[in-house]
Amino acid sequence: MRIAELAKRRVAVWGYGREGRAALAALHARVPELRPTLFCSVAEARIAHHVGQVWGDETHHPVSALDIVTTPPDGAALAAFDVVIKSPGISIYKPEVMEAQRSGTHFTSGTALWFAQHLRSRVIAVTGTKGKSTVSALIAHLLRSLGRRVGLAGNIGMPLLELLDPPQLPDWWVVELSSFQTREAIGVEVAVLNNLYEEHLDWHGTRERYAQDKLALAAAAHRLVANAALAQHTAGHPLRSLFGEASGWHVEGGAVRRGAQRVFELAHSPLPGAHNALNLCAALAALEAAGEDALAAAPAIATFRPLPHRLQSLGERDGLLWIDDSIATTPQATLEALASTTDRATTVLVGGFDRGLDWQPFAAQVQARPPHAIIAMGANGPRVAAILREAGGSYRLELVRNLDAAVAVARRLTPAGGVVLLSPGAPSFDQFKDYAQRGRHFAELAGFDPEAIGVIQGLGIA
Repeated sequence: MRIAELAKRRVAVWGYGREGRAALAALHARVPELRPTLFCSVAEARIAHHVGQVWGDETHHPVSALDIVTTPPDGAALAAFDVVIKSPGISIYKPEVMEAQRSGTHFTSGTALWFAQHLRSRVIAVTGTKGKSTVSALIAHLLRSLGRRVGLAGNIGMPLLELLDPPQLPDWWVVELSSFQTREAIGVEVAVLNNLYEEHLDWHGTRERYAQDKLALAAAAHRLVANAALAQHTAGHPLRSLFGEASGWHVEGGAVRRGAQRVFELAHSPLPGAHNALNLCAALAALEAAGEDALAAAPAIATFRPLPHRLQSLGERDGLLWIDDSIATTPQATLEALASTTDRATTVLVGGFDRGLDWQPFAAQVQARPPHAIIAMGANGPRVAAILREAGGSYRLELVRNLDAAVAVARRLTPAGGVVLLSPGAPSFDQFKDYAQRGRHFAELAGFDPEAIGVIQGLGIA
């Protein structure tokens, strides 16, 4: 569905985060005669009124052109509209959504509207449970090193609708898609499936549906690049290449290789950890699938600036190395983070919003390869701590209420020269609005400037 098709229809925007604001701005620019309804919280309504009062920036919208409703919509309220543009965090499987769909309401998103407007654009779309932001930013960085003009946007931190009408179109769009967005992509030139673990069960409902939604991106792509671990899941795609196996891009002997060819020495990589080495393979395989010169681009890996909150070394304070891996929202991601710090005594901070994920495999791994200490915190902290106690292990285990207390205990427990690692293995919503806010607060507690560490370079078109 294109934006122009929304004219003369009853349209609602559900959610007033950055995606919702981008959708309203796009509606005002393309169909100014339309008066949509905005479903949002009371706090968001205050922001919407303020934005309307300072109207004049094309990224904003006049509040006079909106009907604002602060009551959470039920199925009947949603069914009063022909089209609802919802924010990504609102599950398409919510009962009220399915009720409205049965009444004929069409649900779409800023992502879907952007793809409908850019059917002829060359898009590399990236998804995966973990590493998708790093892989997306890497692909954009490597393409730019070849002299390509690239648009980097999507789930990585810039809604696609903010780049709806750029003054100059890029040679390539690199679009990160969450599992909430993968079914909304169409006309993708290259899709990258980085990995697949259990996550977002509160949104998708079941493990099976999460996997199906994630893998759905393959159907939208002309060419598919997939982790070799997903070979069985992606075998039906006619133009598929795998990374992480010996015949293609893989890691061996301290280097990234293309088959037998040694291409890039991992000692020169700014990204720590075995999982990041595989991320390099994913990015290079994507360039190759896109018809670009991946071998020529590979040296530019050395100049890539790591993304914030992803195994980000903040520096030394009080004789300790502080590492922010706030993006880690699954136990598997925390295990990968721990694997990168095995040379130093590590205290890891885990816990947060409880999505019901299974922590038993994590408990088994840290029992076999124990860190110095584990501090459980947040809403699921007691559950995680109970699982760890039952499994046993030769590490110090502490249970605290929140991140502030966790940092204080970590500072006391970790020996000089050790590492304090924030890698929660859980979302942040019990204490913070998102993982970035959690990471900034961790940096502040550790004694660093929180605003100096959180910039993602390369967003937008360059």
